[in-house]
Order: sequence, then structure tokens, then C-alpha cells
Amino acid sequence: MLTQASRRRRRRTVAVVGAAVVVGGLTLPPTAAVAEPTAQPASQDKLGDHDRSLLASYAAKARTRSVLPGSDRPVPNYATLIIASKDGTAPEVKRELTALGIEVTGGSDSVGYVQANVPFGSVDAVAAIDDVVAIDVDELLPYEPTAPTKEALAPVTPDGSLPKAPSGSTPDDNPYLPTGETGSAKFKAQNPTYDGRGTTIGIMDSGIDPTHPALTTTTTGEAKLVDTVVGTSSRNLIDSLFDDTWRYLSNTAKVSGPTFTDPLRGETWTGPASSDLRVSVRKVNVGGLLGTDLGVLYRDSDHAVWVDTDQDHDFTDEQLMKPFSVDRQIGHLGTDDPATPLNERVPFTIDFEFGLFPTSSTCGEGGCVGVNINTLVEGHGTHVAGIAAANGLFGGSMDGQAPGAKLVSMRACHALGCSTAALTEGMVELAENYGVDVINMSIGSAPQLNDGMNARALLYNRIIDETGVQIFISAGNSGAGSNTVGDPSVAADVVSVGASVSKETWWANYGSATEQSRDIMPFSSRGPREDGGFKPDLTAPGSAVSSLPNWLEGGAPAETGYTLPVGSAMFNGTSMAAPQATGAAAVLLSAAKQSGIALTPKDLRNALFTSASYNDAIPAVAQGRGALEVRGAWTRIAQGSLATDDVTVQSPVCTRLSHQLVTPHSGGGLYNSCAPGQGGQSVGESRTYEVTLTRTSGSDKPVVYPILLDGNDGTFTVPEDVKLAKGVPTVIEVTANTVTPGVHSAVLRLDNPMTKAVEKHVMLSVTAAEPLTVGSTWSVDGEVRRNQTVTYTVAVPAGTTSLTVNLSGLAADSQTRWWAFRPEGVSGEAKSQGTVYCYAGYLEGNGCNPVTRTYNNPVAGVWELVVESRRTSPMLDNPYHLEATITQ
Repeated sequence: MLTQASRRRRRRTVAVVGAAVVVGGLTLPPTAAVAEPTAQPASQDKLGDHDRSLLASYAAKARTRSVLPGSDRPVPNYATLIIASKDGTAPEVKRELTALGIEVTGGSDSVGYVQANVPFGSVDAVAAIDDVVAIDVDELLPYEPTAPTKEALAPVTPDGSLPKAPSGSTPDDNPYLPTGETGSAKFKAQNPTYDGRGTTIGIMDSGIDPTHPALTTTTTGEAKLVDTVVGTSSRNLIDSLFDDTWRYLSNTAKVSGPTFTDPLRGETWTGPASSDLRVSVRKVNVGGLLGTDLGVLYRDSDHAVWVDTDQDHDFTDEQLMKPFSVDRQIGHLGTDDPATPLNERVPFTIDFEFGLFPTSSTCGEGGCVGVNINTLVEGHGTHVAGIAAANGLFGGSMDGQAPGAKLVSMRACHALGCSTAALTEGMVELAENYGVDVINMSIGSAPQLNDGMNARALLYNRIIDETGVQIFISAGNSGAGSNTVGDPSVAADVVSVGASVSKETWWANYGSATEQSRDIMPFSSRGPREDGGFKPDLTAPGSAVSSLPNWLEGGAPAETGYTLPVGSAMFNGTSMAAPQATGAAAVLLSAAKQSGIALTPKDLRNALFTSASYNDAIPAVAQGRGALEVRGAWTRIAQGSLATDDVTVQSPVCTRLSHQLVTPHSGGGLYNSCAPGQGGQSVGESRTYEVTLTRTSGSDKPVVYPILLDGNDGTFTVPEDVKLAKGVPTVIEVTANTVTPGVHSAVLRLDNPMTKAVEKHVMLSVTAAEPLTVGSTWSVDGEVRRNQTVTYTVAVPAGTTSLTVNLSGLAADSQTRWWAFRPEGVSGEAKSQGTVYCYAGYLEGNGCNPVTRTYNNPVAGVWELVVESRRTSPMLDNPYHLEATITQ
């Protein structure tokens, strides 16, 4: 809930000992507890550094009438703000905004959400409204790459064998779309009706191809796609600059048929004999019509639309169209070229916006009608939908997780990415208006301060709370550094999903042989949150062959030796893991509905979290609670009530940004990533931390909870149990003995044996970094297996002018790289260096130096250096020598 007490950024009084700060047994020197400017400390700023920077950038471009990259329209003199308000105060916030002369453009009173276009000079006045809790600034989130590179390389097995291609004869339990790894395939085989039927999945993404054969019907023969709608809008700053799928028809554009002249361009058109028509002509950028003019005609009396698909200036030979939900109408743009395998004839549907006033000069008195030509320029959403709910891929038995489920497509993205305003508005619409049971979003960002306290994360919590719709979001592809989990999957009640991969899928989807049976994909974002909060929550398979619009290029990596037919592709990413989990949730909800069991979002989370399979070979920060297990989750659901006692955690946190937390240096898990001497732990040091547990519900009598550890490498020691009286904070001592350098993590489980689910999972993560000193070289010799990573932690002192890292000692043809992560949990690599492909022995570094790089003026703190061997490295075990030096 977005209560002022729990969500407002505020400072807490902490004990001061001399010049040091003490929190929960963690002593921080002055440099680790840097005070923010007294005028507006970051812990009280309702926007934060990232959004302040965005505002400054937009304002600078607006002053010079400049454009953002990828747009041809100048930035206006306002920003779209996503505002989270206190419970029940959204109407009052809207009244205060209106009194300030600010245009309210969207929102939901029940969710405590307001969207508004705010002049740059009024932003601080909005932030000063007492009922405003947090504010995000609308921005463009680019798509994360999901298609693997396809350079033809030699097979990585000695005998040169290659995997077989998937086909219509591929069984449902397969390594290409590995729903079997979650236990789903066997569960559905044993319970054929528990296949998602009776549920609806909302797909918040780039749109779903309404013509794809595997997304046409459910297993019961019903239409799979319930609706395909659009979340973007000219009311949002970013969409007004980037989304050209909207046509805004004003009263000034009204014409009468059957022959009329376009009032803006002077062209003559033919249409129906009506007097209440509006016409718009704009360029379209899709398929074979890239950059060509397209005419759209709208009739006021019945909201009919005609699109001049053949571009002959005659609407009478076009079909009268209405939104997809009315009569499931699909139009087509362009003409197929039979000489190509792709289908250049691109389908589209229609969507509307009414009562719009983008600008008075554009709309005039009475406002605009917005007509959306809902086309897809990205295959991401269709691929995600197939993983969640495809029925009969390749025309055979190969399905997504929930082939019986229906789908609602909410397109919140366009060619260059997704606006955060559209994602928020669309998410509210999906949950409140379309009857969905679960929502998948495989889109996010990687902010430095990922504590789950920004406006979008808070609003996603409220959506789940108010609507009863559980949201699943990809954890992000910004790993393998710690604290890289993405926003808004950091929201407390969202299920954040990391990407796992099996030995069988490495072979089937990449032609890459490996030894470890299950692992985490190198790119999968790691936890914990900045405040130590538990993220990612669990993992699911992050590679999949799935559906793709047949007008887009798909395929598989060349190393597999096979090709995929048009309409399919292999993508990888946490984008692919999230719909595995979302579809699995639909399967469980389907089973529960058929069994007469009511499941709340919390019940569903408890079942998934308690049954997740923990892998001791994988760090806790990478896998969370472990791998999704459908059958285990259903066992718990079928047993009855999943109610648990609510337990809160307050634990010491020391990070580069922990002074900016709501309660400075304190959060929902034990997290210490500071440098030795700056609050961090040294190699060989043993330190005890005080973790405060408070039970806030359940029995009025004290309850004894066993305390268990998963994934402990010997670093952590905890009590055997703890007795918690209701409402009484109780301190337990967690000792960390960091014998070896690196990131040490484990999952603490607080589990009442009288309940059917775990009460609390707490992430424990302590880093012991090796200090770098001027005049000496830090170095290590190691070996990394193909498809795996090894992480090293080094402490860069303040005043360092350069950090130089060298990679050597590689075997001939070994394809190995390192990449660096800054202390804030973000990449330390320059985007221009292309380190995603910066492997020795591969594409000559792809424009990046794979053996030596210098990081100028590196921020002080703990840097992580991750060494990885590529899937195409010809050897399984890849030796290396890594060294680092600094200058001051």
C-alpha cells in the first residue's frame, strides 16, 4: 500500500559514534555515509537523481527546440510525470494539479496513480504536494537485444555433430521451448484440462501478431486473442515524439463525401456519402510501406474507420473497420513479395482515443479523435506470447506454458522502444478493464538506485493489491554483476524472473555443448536490490524457440546447423524467462479454478516461492529462491490454505548508494558491498550483523520459527530458531566470516512448520574485495568453462585516475572476455566498446579491445570483474590470467 509512513522517502535517526555512523551493528566511516545536500537530500527527493537528470536533458532540448535521438519532433516545454499518491488521495492530487494549471492526462484513483504533463518550471511544485509520494519522469526504454548473434562458426563438439531442428513432430516436453524444465509439460500430460483454460494472460509488450497460427485458438477451440489494444498516447511526452501509429483527426479536418479535399494537403479523395467524416494523411513506417503516405478516414456517427491500404485515394474499396474486440477485424498493409520467404503483407487492427487535446492548434474546439493503426514493428511481444500460451507451434504438439489460456495484447511500445508512461497506463488498463488473471511484462531498465521505491514500482505493487492480478516481470539482462536487477521488477510484490538454462537447451538452441546440467545465463541480472531486498524472486528457462510475425526475420544461431521456418525464432533473455513463469501461473490458476480453490496473488506467490528448487551450484544473488517448479507449487495449492504470518525485516545495508535509501543504510536484507575500510568487510574478517525481525500478523502468542540457510558456502552462521511475539521487534545475529574474496550470498528462510508456505525469505549478501594499491598489480589465474562466468571483486580507492585491466594466458582460439561492473551495480563499460561481443578469438573484438582496457576516473568502491567464455569457444575449459592496476 502506498501509505505515507511506509513509502515516503525520509531520513531515520541513526546512532553517531564520533565521526562514524552505526546501523544494526554495521559501523560506517564518514566516506560511506556521505551526507546529501541539506536543501534536498536524495532520501527525501520524490524524483531522485536519474529523473532529475532526465528533466534537465529534456529542458535543455526544449529550450533549443532540439529533438531526441530517433525522433524528428522537437521536445515540448513539459515532461510527462508518473505520480504515485498516498492511499485515497489521487482525486485531491488531481485537483491540486489543476489548480496549478497542469494538464492531467491519465491515472487511476483506486491505484493512487496520476499522470500529468508538467511544465519544467512546475515540477518542484508538484513534488511539494504533500499527498504525492514518488514521481517518475516519462522516458524511452529501448528494447534489450534478445536475438543471439548468427555468425557461422565451427561446431563446438569434437565430432562436429549438430542438433536437430524442432518441427511438427517435436513433443511438448522439449529443450527448444523448455516448459518441461518447470515441470509443466508432465503436469499437463497428467492433468490435460489444467492447461490454462479459463484464464486470460495480459501481455504488456510490443504487440501480438493476431494472425499467427499458434496464437489463434486455445486447446478448447476458443479464440485465443481476446483483444489487441494500444497503451501509447500522444498525451505522453515520449509517445508524442516517437509513436507514428496514431492519427489524430480534429474538427478542423472534417469533410463530406463522396468526394472531398484533404484540408491540410489539398489532395482529392473519394469516400462514403457522409457529412461527418474526418480525414488524416501521414507517412507510415511498417513493412513494405516504409516512409509512404497513408490516408485514414473516420466517421463520427458510428466510429467507423477506413484505411487506404492500396493508396489509390479511394476509401470506398476498403473495408469498414472497428476495434478488434467488436468484430475481430484485421486489415493488411502492403503487398507480399512471393520471391521472398517473408510475408510483406503486414496485418493491423484499429484502436481509438477520444476527447484528446494534444495542442489547441492541432485539435481546435471539440478536441481530437485518435485512430491507431495498430501494426507491429517488433517481434518481441509475439515471441513472449508464444512462450506463455502458444497452442501447436509448427502445427504439432509443441506448446507454450498455457496453451489453453487466452491473451490480451497491450502494445505499449513502438519501433524504438517503450515509454514508461505507456507501460504504466497500459498496466493499469490491463488489470482493471480486461479481465486478465496474470500479466507478463518483459521490459525494464537498470537504474543505479534500484530499491523498489520509485513511482512505477510502488504503483505496480498497488495494482496487484487492488485488482488481484499478479504481475511477472523479467529481472533484466544486465548481469552478471551483483545488484543489477531491473526496474520495475524490483517492486516488492512483482515476481522478478531470472533466466536459467539447461545443458539440453544449450545444445538444442545454440549447438553448444556444456557440462553443468542447469545454470544461470551469463546476462541474467543479479540481486539483491539496493536495500538488500529479495530479487530476483525465482528463475525460469531464458531461451526459447517461439512464435514470430511472419513478416520479420527470425531464425536460429548458425552454429546449430539448422534453420527455422518463417514465423518462428530463437530468442534469449530474461524476456523469455518471465513468460515461462507467467504461463506457469496461468496453468496453476486454471487448475485452482477447476478445483474450486480461490488463489490470491499472495497465495500464488507463496506457492511458487516455497516450491522453487534451489541449486547449490548457483549463487543466491543469481537465482533467488531457485527454479520454478509447477508440480511442487500445485502440491502446496492443493493442500489448502497458503496463509502465512507476515514478517518484516530491517537489516544493515552498506553500498555506494545506501545513504539514499528510505531508511539510510538499512533495508529488507543483509547487503554489504562496500570496500574494506569504508564499511565493507575484508578478506578473512568475521563480522556479526544485527537483523531485526518483526511479526505483524498471526497468533497473539509467541511463535518459534526454525531458521534455515540455502546456498551457504560456509560464510554465514545464524541461530537455529527465533521466537517472535506479535508486533515485537526481535534481533537475531548473523555472522559472516569471509574466508575467501568475492561475493558471498545465501538465502535465509524463516519457516513456521505449522503453515504450508515459507514465512520469509531474506537475502544475505556480503562482499569481500581485494584492495588495489598504487605500485602493485592485482592478478589471478583461473579457468572458466564454456557458457559460464567467474566473478572477482576489487576495491578501487578514492582519488584513482585510471583502472587498467589486462586479460592474457588464453589458449589458442579461446573465446573469452571480461567485463566490468561499477560499485553502483551498473556496467562500467562504454557502450561504444561493444563488450557484448568483446571476446578474444571472436570477430577480432568487434571494435573493442578484448585484452586490455582502461577505465578513466573510476568511481571509488568495489568493482566486479566478470570473466566469461562464449558458447562457441572451441574448448570446454578456458584458462586465463587477469590482472588490474591503478594510478593516482
